[in-house]
Amino acid sequence: MTVRGIALVMASLLISIAGFGTVSYGHALQPGYLELRLIDTDLYSVLWKKPANRGRPMAISAVLPENCAQAKPQESVWDGIAYLARWSTRCAGGLEGGVIRIDGLDQTSTDVLIRFDFADGTAESRRLTPGDSSFTIPAIPSQFDVIRTYLALGFKHILEGIDHLTFVLALLILVKGAHRLVVTVTAFTLAHSLTLAGATLGLVQVPGPPVEAAIALSIMFVASEIMHSRSGNPGLTEKYPWVVAFIFGLLHGLGFAGALAQIGLPHSSIPTALLFFNVGVEIGQLFFIACVFSIIALGKRIISRINMPEMALISIVPPYIIGSAAAFWTIQRLVSF
Repeated sequence: MTVRGIALVMASLLISIAGFGTVSYGHALQPGYLELRLIDTDLYSVLWKKPANRGRPMAISAVLPENCAQAKPQESVWDGIAYLARWSTRCAGGLEGGVIRIDGLDQTSTDVLIRFDFADGTAESRRLTPGDSSFTIPAIPSQFDVIRTYLALGFKHILEGIDHLTFVLALLILVKGAHRLVVTVTAFTLAHSLTLAGATLGLVQVPGPPVEAAIALSIMFVASEIMHSRSGNPGLTEKYPWVVAFIFGLLHGLGFAGALAQIGLPHSSIPTALLFFNVGVEIGQLFFIACVFSIIALGKRIISRINMPEMALISIVPPYIIGSAAAFWTIQRLVSF
């Protein structure tokens, strides 16, 4: 077995082990989430979602602007993924110019997404991190804020999408040759960009659970194609990888759209937010591919020094690992319908 194969085995193990520990929906965003939705003049409905930490709500709290009535939130309720609390508050004069802060965030390694409505009903989003746990709501949001927020969300989302990365890894195992790989990845990118835009803009509407189950099935399909290739019977994916990548890319784009729907798009900057979320996804995808090839390059240097013998039997390990993880996700997602 080549060094490339050994490196891909290691990558398969790492992302699949991580995948067995994820929830049913590999494309779900898992930061904290604070939503202030305008329901009447100066009256806001508040949704506060805190991630779990060792079976308990994470020790963070949302502090609203000073002009908002600091009503005591309801006790958090576990929904299977996070702890949720809902309440209403009145913010005299609206949210503009007020400061939102997440206390305790600087003591964690997570982040919090804030989604809020302006007085005219338009919505904006902002991402807070341990190093930047508060912000002042602007009177008019800048394009730079939109770009920065959605670029970071796209990048973070793809690196947390274990199922998507597993699919990309399966393509890296199956597709040989730099040119074919570039064409395949380009087809995949084009396809999920199309459905991401179409679903986000309301042009395509498909229920989320079936899409997520189909994404898991797409990974199982490519894993089986790897096995056919190993046995000397190249399948459709090896012969026409760009075709398969494009078809399944349409599915993965719908998965991305489901994640983006959770946070919404700023009404005043929908094209910008959508574009840079997608750019963030692509940067994250390229970062992952670069990491895999870096592992391969490092492995070559190590093995050349210690004369490690080639292990042909290991070549069958990656498709079994990937296929097993995909089967687990498929069953998990079907059960959750």
